[in-house]
Amino acid sequence: MAAPIRKLTKPLARHLASDLDLSIDALSAVVDLAAQIKRTPARFAKTLSGRYLALLFEKPSLRTRLTFELAIKQLGGDAVASMGPVGDREPVKDVARNLDRWTHGIVARVFSQSTIDELAHWSSVPVINALSDLYHPCQALADMLTIKEHLGRFEDRKLAFVGDGNNVAHSLMLTGARLGMHVAAATPARYQPNAAIVAQAKKFGRVTITEDPAEAVAEADAVYTDVWTSMGQESQAAARARTFAPYQVNDGLLAKARPGAIFMHCLPAKRGQEVTDAVMESARCTAFDQAGNRLHVQKALLVMLLLG
Repeated sequence: MAAPIRKLTKPLARHLASDLDLSIDALSAVVDLAAQIKRTPARFAKTLSGRYLALLFEKPSLRTRLTFELAIKQLGGDAVASMGPVGDREPVKDVARNLDRWTHGIVARVFSQSTIDELAHWSSVPVINALSDLYHPCQALADMLTIKEHLGRFEDRKLAFVGDGNNVAHSLMLTGARLGMHVAAATPARYQPNAAIVAQAKKFGRVTITEDPAEAVAEADAVYTDVWTSMGQESQAAARARTFAPYQVNDGLLAKARPGAIFMHCLPAKRGQEVTDAVMESARCTAFDQAGNRLHVQKALLVMLLLG
């Protein structure tokens, strides 16, 4: 029999379109439930029996697609997947109103946040943002679980993000700051995070934006990076490689963090670009723990959203 879900002081939002759809209370509850599911997965094996997910994927995926498929199946349900543009053959609002009649939830990995927002507006079942151009909330939640496992707590911990001020950086700022972390991001001037999202994150906690990777990493408990060129930006790869070269996470940069600091990466990693092979293969690397925790966090999200 599954353990009871923690009662929230503020109800969970119907959708997870962005990180801010989870209150601080809900953030903690998701991380706690994910840890519980990870410890005792058999207790939750039938929790979502008879429930089905629609997976809409505009972008290729290894971790996101497989972990959501495995998550719903290991919870007793199942998933159906559709690959390709959402809203190409028919309006997004029509897609949403078809899927909500067949399934109990929609997971979408898309190019534009507007697609997520429109699905959420028209769908009567929960919509989960599995990645958009602005946010990657599922990744940030898995990262928080990983940080808690390795560092013990969020309060008074510093998380340094180095590289492109992208969707992962946005979600880390919004989630990390609300859980009590100091989040510092070092990016080239032309590639800084969205100013409006930075302003939002600063309302919740300490957020630092700099062009200096050494400043961001100084005294950090966790050092995080991501690819310099995301899907859809391939034509910019050569220019980005030149611009981001000083932002590579290597032994020298990692040495500026606290002794025992962990290294984090959401994967896939371009070894020799944003991170060296030596750092990826070091004992400080938690990238594969983060990938593993995607499964447990997504199980927790599905339980909370589909049973909410």
